[in-house]
Amino acid sequence: MNVIYENGTGEIEEKKSRFIANVYKVETEEEAVSIINEVKKKYWDARHNCYAYVIGEKSELQRFSDDGEPQGTAGKPILEIITKGQIYNCLIVVTRYFGGTLLGTGGLIRAYQAASKAGLDGSVVLEVFDGVRAELTADYNSLGKIQYICAEMGINTIQVQYSENVYMEMVSDAEKYEQFVQKITDAFSGNISVVKIGQQKFGKNKECGIVLL
Repeated sequence: MNVIYENGTGEIEEKKSRFIANVYKVETEEEAVSIINEVKKKYWDARHNCYAYVIGEKSELQRFSDDGEPQGTAGKPILEIITKGQIYNCLIVVTRYFGGTLLGTGGLIRAYQAASKAGLDGSVVLEVFDGVRAELTADYNSLGKIQYICAEMGINTIQVQYSENVYMEMVSDAEKYEQFVQKITDAFSGNISVVKIGQQKFGKNKECGIVLL
């Protein structure tokens, strides 16, 4: 699954109609409704403010509105962009300023979907992982080998503290955690222990790196 990390916006033009997509991270329906109302106030002079939102890690709540556009040409196409992108806790509002030319059913669907994609392109989206947060303490001579194992296995270091010894916190994909613990145990003959802190969802992309969620 994916989640919005930073809200964004995007715009396209089709036959002189402007389609402005605003993308938001939302965690409740009340929050989504409040934002929709704010957008309608901001773009009060627009012909349509169509939207869709998906809330819940399993996409339990899904809503959409055509806001006066022909049925099925706006809200549902926006929703499809969200669901195909496997994004949850996401609201997209697409505002249309009518340019004087009718686009037809197919044209509207394509325009609302293209605007939604442009909005997502203007946002920061993270891929979400179920992970385990853990810690260990080691001497300085062991640090290089630990860092090598972490890099080799894709274990993400989130904090390092240097004092008399080195303290490290890391987050691992849940499915890799036991293998990581075993590898550290074997590499140091049980003299260094990985201690589990707890479950930790995290997100990542190329621009942001690792973000704890």
